Amino acid sequence: MTQFFLYSTVVLAIIIAIPLIRVVQGPTIYDRLMGTNAIAAKTIVLITLLGYIYGRIDMFIDITLAYAILGFIGILTIAKFVTTKRIDDQ
Repeated sequence: MTQFFLYSTVVLAIIIAIPLIRVVQGPTIYDRLMGTNAIAAKTIVLITLLGYIYGRIDMFIDITLAYAILGFIGILTIAKFVTTKRIDDQ
């Protein structure tokens, strides 16, 4: 069973590279935000799988929760920065 999760981890690491293309080549800032959010969600699953493989799922769940909170706050901050009107734009 551990072998299955190890292969799943490798496949998930490769799948994380797909939204990375959207982050680098995204025509708009919104495409880049969505790509960053997709990478963060897949990374949370990847860290949880690694926790199962190492047999320390309790420790890795704490890490993933902290990562999820930081990712959510980061996305909100960037979205707020993008949508605010600046004095220079008027």
